[in-house]
Amino acid sequence: MASPEPGVDMRRREFITLCGGAAASSTLSSHSAHAQSARTFRIGIIGPALTSAPPISYTRTFLATLRELGFVEGGNLVVEYRPQDDPRGIFAVAADLMRTQPELIVVAGGELPLQAVVGASIAVPIVMVAVNYDPIGRGYVKSLARPGGNITGVVFRQLEFAGKLVELLREAFPGRTRMAVVFDAQTTDVFGAAEQTAKLLGMQVQPIKLEKSPYDFDTAFRDASVGNAQVALVLSSIIFTRHRSEIAQLAIRHRLPSIYTARHYVDVGGLISYGVDFTTMWRSVGALVAKILKGAKPADLPVELATKFDTVVNLKTAKAMGIELPTSILLRADEVIE
Repeated sequence: MASPEPGVDMRRREFITLCGGAAASSTLSSHSAHAQSARTFRIGIIGPALTSAPPISYTRTFLATLRELGFVEGGNLVVEYRPQDDPRGIFAVAADLMRTQPELIVVAGGELPLQAVVGASIAVPIVMVAVNYDPIGRGYVKSLARPGGNITGVVFRQLEFAGKLVELLREAFPGRTRMAVVFDAQTTDVFGAAEQTAKLLGMQVQPIKLEKSPYDFDTAFRDASVGNAQVALVLSSIIFTRHRSEIAQLAIRHRLPSIYTARHYVDVGGLISYGVDFTTMWRSVGALVAKILKGAKPADLPVELATKFDTVVNLKTAKAMGIELPTSILLRADEVIE
């Protein structure tokens, strides 16, 4: 039998070598993937207490996103939850969380929890869900495109959004010019932005700031009524969210048409809400966390802006208050509760 030509023999050896290398590479890749799946990752979350409905829903969305991307709580993922309204104080909560040695921390809500976590650690990656403050203006990230350092996340620019709430309220009730604004320390900056827009629209503002916990919402709405407020803007903080049903019912009782910053107020009887789609935000948070757990650096992951907003109207509440909303508001609504 004739020997193969030298060129053919060389190509055969190259092919065998290539196949052997590919097989070895595949084996190494398989071992690497197995090692990744066998490793347990620990992350921490500081945010709203998980005993109320909206936070539970958002957490489920977050965990579902991580599960789709290969990180399963109870499997290769351990999640340490800490409520930011713990009576020990937020700085004690952050220090307690750091003792669990998380590889990453998610911080949701106002600035104080982020401040506490940054104070507790300068190295652990942080994914923020920034509400009611500007993380660039406050120096936590250099820019949205290039955050630098160990922080990235999703930002809800509520200062810019506050003006839109006032405009919607003015459109819904063009003949009503006296507006009460219910807010607290967490939403002081947002109040300032809303007040500025109200003045441009020729509206009188009645500030109602709640300062001492537990908040007395009953007195707040009574003061608004006594002050002859014709409409109200409720600037939600985490503390407000837990009392959303009470707040919505007080607005109805005092016949004070109100607009809210999140749809979960309208779900329990609020009149109108215009706010960010938090479910979409938490999907983005889950995706960012997965990227970091897989090796990406927060400094290289641009901070994302919340871009999806919804208007929800509760016609049941409108009827209960004896008011009729303009067609323009109903056409603008993404959802109408009847």
